[in-house]
Amino acid sequence: MPGERPNDGYHRLMRRVNKFPQGAPESELLLRILSILCSEREAALMSQLPLRPFSAARAARIWKVATNDARILLEQLASRSLLLDIERGGRTIYILPPPMAGFFEFSLMRRRPDLDQKELARLFFHYINVEDAFIRDLFAGGETSLGRVLVNEEAVPDEKACLVLDYERASEVIKSASDIAVGLCYCRHKMAQLDGGCGAPLDICMTLNLAAQSLLRRGVARRVDSVEGLDLLQKARDLNLVQCADNVQKRVNFICNCCRCCCEGLIATRRLAISNAMYGTNFVQTTASHRCTGCGTCAAICPVDAITMDTDEGPSPLPDPPPPGAGMSDLQLLPPEGGGREGGGRKARAATDFCLGCGICARVCPAGAVRLEPRARRILTPVNTAHRLVLMAIERGKLQNLIFDNQAYLSHRAMAAILGAILRMPPVKRLMASEQLKSRYLGRLLENVEVDRFSGCD
Repeated sequence: MPGERPNDGYHRLMRRVNKFPQGAPESELLLRILSILCSEREAALMSQLPLRPFSAARAARIWKVATNDARILLEQLASRSLLLDIERGGRTIYILPPPMAGFFEFSLMRRRPDLDQKELARLFFHYINVEDAFIRDLFAGGETSLGRVLVNEEAVPDEKACLVLDYERASEVIKSASDIAVGLCYCRHKMAQLDGGCGAPLDICMTLNLAAQSLLRRGVARRVDSVEGLDLLQKARDLNLVQCADNVQKRVNFICNCCRCCCEGLIATRRLAISNAMYGTNFVQTTASHRCTGCGTCAAICPVDAITMDTDEGPSPLPDPPPPGAGMSDLQLLPPEGGGREGGGRKARAATDFCLGCGICARVCPAGAVRLEPRARRILTPVNTAHRLVLMAIERGKLQNLIFDNQAYLSHRAMAAILGAILRMPPVKRLMASEQLKSRYLGRLLENVEVDRFSGCD
């Protein structure tokens, strides 16, 4: 019938994953991606799974099979990282991961002869970078970002170091992680499959905590201890890579060491001019004009092109960017192209709305003219993954998918956790949630909370 939506397993799974707060717009390219990653039967089974963590017994009830048969199927899917499995209270809990950060990355975090990774990389590139509906929705669909940038701790002046909180320090995130895993960098591995890779290392990005447990169990990544994790952080800093993390304060799931040429978040920020594609740090670049020689090194290294070299007549041409993964010695070879008095007074200026506050520019400035200064207004980071997911869902009109998941029954405990996160939000966002849910119960509940707070009873 005209207008009827296809109902094969791949279409059903495509519609299912688009219910995540960080969803995936429907596309023929996405269908082809799914067809490489799983069979149609597997897609149909996954399309019925809850968005929230679930047990093998729950999957068995949904699929109407014996629990042991369900467990076998779940293990097969988890072995290819189409599902994550975690140990909780002595039993295994399964999670259907979103596309990103999720099963897109997992498919290229190791070399797999069972997949056509070259074709998969080509499809990913076209789905994400050419069609761009996915990347626009992911990075510009709301105020809350999937990822955040971690400040380069070496670039923070000593007198400002006390302003950097522990969860903003990559070193503290590593030290506090229960598990650390290193696999192939999805972005650089994808570009290498397309003969467009760069010189930055592939094995330097880390998965942490619960997400790391599943990848380690399935051989997707190798285990490292905190000492090696800190060494990898320092190696990344020496190569002027941007350190990006899961946008949460507690139980961070990943730290990626990103290059400007391959990282999809950095590319999206530049190409689509998205000012908040990734949460920046609570610092911003400032240049002491009396010390700036106008060499352009900071502008050339900026991963999002937030720095320009300006004269009184306007912006002037920049030197070519250094090679990907360039270290300090490479950058110091960049010639000063007429800076200071001899060069017409070119000075570095940063667009603060786009500046990530990563600190790479401060680290490489040969004249010591660039500093990181605190932003006028701190950027607030969600407390944990549940908090971030609820914020993203509200902003993208998908909160009902988390609360009223019509594919499976949500426990009262899960419902209470989500509603509790809603009730702790500012009034404007609670109003948005109420309008989207169209629920008299939730509307009355939010109304009662407002009355309680007004009367001083919270």
